[in-house]
Amino acid sequence: MKICVTGGDGFIGSHLVERLLLEGHSVRALAQYNSFNSVGWLEESRNSAGLEIVHGDIRDTEHMSSFVDGCDSVFHLAALIAIPHSYRAPSSYVETNVHGTLNLLNASRRAGVKRFVQTSTSEVYGTALKVPISEEHPLQPQSPYSASKISADALAQSYWSSFELPVVTIRPFNTFGPRQSLRAVIPTILAQVIDGADSIHLGSISPTRDFTYVDDTVSGFLAALQAERVDGEVINLGTGFEISIGELVALIGEIFGRKICVETDSDRLRPSGSEVERLLSDNRKAKALLGWEPSLAGREGLKEGLIRTISWLQPMVEDGSYQASTYVR
Repeated sequence: MKICVTGGDGFIGSHLVERLLLEGHSVRALAQYNSFNSVGWLEESRNSAGLEIVHGDIRDTEHMSSFVDGCDSVFHLAALIAIPHSYRAPSSYVETNVHGTLNLLNASRRAGVKRFVQTSTSEVYGTALKVPISEEHPLQPQSPYSASKISADALAQSYWSSFELPVVTIRPFNTFGPRQSLRAVIPTILAQVIDGADSIHLGSISPTRDFTYVDDTVSGFLAALQAERVDGEVINLGTGFEISIGELVALIGEIFGRKICVETDSDRLRPSGSEVERLLSDNRKAKALLGWEPSLAGREGLKEGLIRTISWLQPMVEDGSYQASTYVR
């Protein structure tokens, strides 16, 4: 198939593009326009057969119309995702995550795509009211970022209900792995430990998360492309295993054979009402509708994913590509 991927230059998007190419699809990947001609994490794939890289911005209505034209399916991953920055610049999150999604939906409707995969986030659930969190759990906008993603998901669902655009919404839980930004908690911890710190800087360590390795998340996206009878559905992708950030630090210390202490950094703390205290996925729907389940699950699966991530990240920290001491909101 000819498949369009927005956010193809990003963390999950670049892994998805590579897998689609391996499976023999033609891919048109959107990379954020910049004056450096950078294609982000697609650099190694830039000259791959079957890959067309387009520079642009999902906020541009006309450009998105031409971007989608001729594609059979769309994976929409492009978004602003840094939660701390959403407190400072909420309008930009609405413009990109909401208006940008609207542009892609309209373009996809005109192009008559056969499948539109909307990328959601477990952050839309907010602090769990009950666990495990199923797709019927109430949505709680505890940050401008999560509010923008709730809005984007609702728009996508409305295009299925109103126009029969074949939308399926995939809701990953805390994906991690190679290429993830230092703004995420796992690379933040790992970079500091790799850099030699025995006392690392973090925000709150009491929240729990359901961490999913990136290869498993991508497998879920690919399953959503081919699955039948999933139009209009929202589907969680998570492992069903939760761990607190404090316990995660201890596990990483175990891998390195070191005791790691944590110093609370006030700059890394969310406002009290905005912190999501608990996330734990119910993934039964993904198993039933997509035939998907994580290959890395439980404590040992998380440990294996961390080891793979460390293998990739260590040289990036050592050569200065990832600055362990730098924290940008």
